[in-house]
Amino acid sequence: MLELDRLIQLLSKLPGLGPRSARRAALFLLKRRESLMEPLAAALAETAAKIQPCSLCGNLDTADPCILCRDARRDQGLICVVEDVADLWAIERSASYHGLYHVLGGTLSALDGVGPEDLRIEPLVKRVGQNKAREVILAMNATVEGQTTAHYVMDRLAETGVRVSRLAHGVPVGGELDYLDEGTLSAALAARKQLQPE
Repeated sequence: MLELDRLIQLLSKLPGLGPRSARRAALFLLKRRESLMEPLAAALAETAAKIQPCSLCGNLDTADPCILCRDARRDQGLICVVEDVADLWAIERSASYHGLYHVLGGTLSALDGVGPEDLRIEPLVKRVGQNKAREVILAMNATVEGQTTAHYVMDRLAETGVRVSRLAHGVPVGGELDYLDEGTLSAALAARKQLQPE
């Protein structure tokens, strides 16, 4: 049962899976050995062998540079900075952004011992200087760590002279004011825009 214990232990390290969920997942996989477990194992091995981070932006792909960095139709003067690859994918799903990306690989966090040298901030500063980017969009999460990281990146980019912007914060589309937290409402009020008659 050493193999099964190891499988359960590894599965329990996945986000959202504790020891009980990992045991259920392991049993589920074992019951469907041929239809699910073996193809999953092959897919994991193939993914581990072929997927790599892009040396330019940090996205995951089978090629380096990645498909987004190689796409000549994308706006080369626009760089969207995100914390993680999942954030990049979320923005891509919106189909509303057509520039380049830069994945930092996390956020600054004194509690977790993550400093500027642990993130891909210096490569971003070099990239902005070399590529003559005209705008950098900071698309960090609206958390204390995300905003701290955004301010640090903004300060580091000041020497390049590039225009730095950030995503708007506030009331989401379809959101009801009664259900929003105070921080979201404060950000929405602070970022309000004047309306112009049509």
